Amino acid sequence: MPEELIKVQDVWKTYKLGEVDLTVLKGVSLVINQGSFVAIMGPSGSGKSTLLHIVGALDVPTKGKVFLEGQNISELPEDDLAQIRGQRIGFVFQQFNLLHNLTALENVILPMVFQGVPEKKRMERAKKLLTDFGLEKRFSHKPGELSGGERQRIAIARSLANDPEIIVADEPTGNLDSSTGKKIMEIFINLHKNKKKTIIVVTHDSNIADYTEETINIKDGEITHNHLAEKEALWET
Repeated sequence: MPEELIKVQDVWKTYKLGEVDLTVLKGVSLVINQGSFVAIMGPSGSGKSTLLHIVGALDVPTKGKVFLEGQNISELPEDDLAQIRGQRIGFVFQQFNLLHNLTALENVILPMVFQGVPEKKRMERAKKLLTDFGLEKRFSHKPGELSGGERQRIAIARSLANDPEIIVADEPTGNLDSSTGKKIMEIFINLHKNKKKTIIVVTHDSNIADYTEETINIKDGEITHNHLAEKEALWET
């Protein structure tokens, strides 16, 4: 029986734009099980990134509840959410979000600094992560000196710095060509299969969603379909 990891219960999200209320999520409910590989798919403006931010504890709902292993995190103060993000969730973004004045090694080390990891241990772990992704010759390079694929691999290595159980990725292949995007998705497949990570990917691209085991479709802030039983991931065929 799959173990429930994340539960989103009747979540609404409304942003105030001047005197106008913009409701982005409208009563969304879903469950993400431990060890699953899920795509949240929808067109631009559908609410998929907002949903990912709420699932990843980057934002909180206007109404509704979000549970992480049974704990309601939707009403926690920001300090507690920051601890959850730092210890249990790794983030990968379309724009890479690397610090351009830091080297590849320093970018991967940074999340461990915030968690108080001893200097020797964080250096060893950062080097291992970058080496695992074929970047052992890029330790001292800054993002501006690297290709898009290399930058995204560094971003994934950074997301794994504190060995989180959950990886959330917002359009992780959006700035990459199709060949490089495929290689990035193969990294996520390996993390899911061999490292037992729970991976949640937001995308508007059905080709990317095909790599995952489950697709949750969202449109106009509402879940429209959840494909699971009838779907097989590309890497299983």
